[in-house]
Amino acid sequence: MTPRSEVSLTGRARSGFAGRVRPDPGSSAPRAVRVLVVDDHRSVAESIGMAIDMQPDLRCVGIAGTVAEALTMTVGRGPDVVLTDVELPDGDGVENARRLIRLNPSLRVLVLTAHADIEVMARAASAGVAGFLPKETSISAVLTALRRAAEGEMTVGGSVLSALLDRAQASRSAAPPSVGVTDRELDVLRCLSQGLDPRSIARQLGISIHTCRGHVKRLLAKLDAHSQLEAVVKASQLGLLPDLGPV
Repeated sequence: MTPRSEVSLTGRARSGFAGRVRPDPGSSAPRAVRVLVVDDHRSVAESIGMAIDMQPDLRCVGIAGTVAEALTMTVGRGPDVVLTDVELPDGDGVENARRLIRLNPSLRVLVLTAHADIEVMARAASAGVAGFLPKETSISAVLTALRRAAEGEMTVGGSVLSALLDRAQASRSAAPPSVGVTDRELDVLRCLSQGLDPRSIARQLGISIHTCRGHVKRLLAKLDAHSQLEAVVKASQLGLLPDLGPV
């Protein structure tokens, strides 16, 4: 049976998966993205885990139901991406994300949210998460988001991103001279603030994807941001975005 992409995380997604697909160990295929699922709703977590394991380019390395288990598994199993619920029985999912990122700076974290609480999302953005997924997200969209996160890209709805940027601008402060963002980097930053991914940005600006990714990497370093999402929120707070015209 094939995955039912229309099934959401809160639905009966588990019944849509009947097996696991693994690449041939002897093949030269790229290493699968390693994913840790953190959710105390075991049936939901197992459904996501099985969906992940059916993809040749993704691998579920564990399911954790608590903050403590997530920390232990992150150390012991080396995930590339963590998909975590925001509400966990022994702690705050946002603070858990912050802790995991500090533990492994190369880690990408996606947060599952049951409610569109802008304050929670703002805290998560400042913690360096790669994006947010509502609990009603389809399995296929979750898999896409995991792949995007592994590439360093953000996943956040346009209305949520706008709300985050508006909130950041409300507490605007002057950007320190040390930021030193170039005109082209500002172009890239503005595109990121519109929710565009690097491929789309490269096409819009008429540059190569390699050049675009280089600009993004330098922006993250200059803004001391772990993720693209954190970078655009910080940039908005520092006043780097409001006066930019069309690219």
